[in-house]
Amino acid sequence: MAEIFSRFKQLRPEPKGELDYVNPYTLVVAVALSAQATDVGVNKATKELFKVADTPQKMLALGEAKVRDYIKTIGLYRNKAKNVIALSQKLIDDFDGVVPEDRDALVTLPGVGRKTANVVLSMAFGHATMAVDTHIFRIGNRMGLAPGKTPDDIEDILMRRIPEEYLYHAHHWLILHGRYTCKARKPECENCIIADLCKSKEKTCSVPAAIVPLDD
Repeated sequence: MAEIFSRFKQLRPEPKGELDYVNPYTLVVAVALSAQATDVGVNKATKELFKVADTPQKMLALGEAKVRDYIKTIGLYRNKAKNVIALSQKLIDDFDGVVPEDRDALVTLPGVGRKTANVVLSMAFGHATMAVDTHIFRIGNRMGLAPGKTPDDIEDILMRRIPEEYLYHAHHWLILHGRYTCKARKPECENCIIADLCKSKEKTCSVPAAIVPLDD
């Protein structure tokens, strides 16, 4: 595990999430909107939305119908618009309009589950968390890093197994590895910097690619 994450660090010393946001509130909204949607698609929709509504108060003033108009290119946009309005209302009612720095409080917000809460805690507040999305779930099992039946299982295993010095950036490294290299249908093993460490039965290459640091 130490060698795997050491190589990830060499490749991407400071990995960044790919969702655009301007403050903790817009991050909550963006991550909630990203369920079953691409970050690129969410960013296109929220670019204009966040210009006019970057606080819970402004989002409520905008109203559900107009929120729908801004995000209608995103899958499940009707239900997501309802959740955005509902979570904005709850933030005002229960948290004085401030995004709480607490997982248990975050998951009480409509449309916010454990994965979303972990992303917010990491990106907005600097906590070391493991947000298990489809990419991390897949490669955790495929590579044998964290074989588990549920996202919670994999989160627990990774949080215990990953060396502390790599833990803060670990979920970004894993997500980006799953998104761009260890893909669902055709993993690009020839471009993989940890090919020699991978235990996957699907592996097509045993020699790691050269590590060329990326400018993040």
